[in-house]
Amino acid sequence: QLQLVESGGGLVQPGGSLRLSCAASGFTLDHYGIGWFRQAPGKEREGVSCIGSSVGGSTNYADSVKDRFTISRDNANSTVYLQMNSLKPEDTAVYYCARHPLPLFRQCTLKPNDYKYWGQGTQVTVSS
Repeated sequence: QLQLVESGGGLVQPGGSLRLSCAASGFTLDHYGIGWFRQAPGKEREGVSCIGSSVGGSTNYADSVKDRFTISRDNANSTVYLQMNSLKPEDTAVYYCARHPLPLFRQCTLKPNDYKYWGQGTQVTVSS
């Protein structure tokens, strides 16, 4: 059964760091692109970062998180990570990971509608 489970969210002060994990099961992680998205109250879901399928897969970041967030994957442990540094109050949201529906796409997109399978989300709150 295909499953994505996010973890690692929490409350952090501005300027702090968190590492989110997206644990995948039921499919071969390195065959698929994975995206991280977030949704704040009253706002639409937006793309944060993504990573294409392994072997030359690209990464992509929203302008708002470039140079602060880093996406990576650990295929041996079927997990994709989002390292978030220099967090700001505007980063507060529920963060979701999602899987692209088709395998072996090295390029990835930050469009939520391009993804089919979603995790349940993890809350990130940046506040002093």
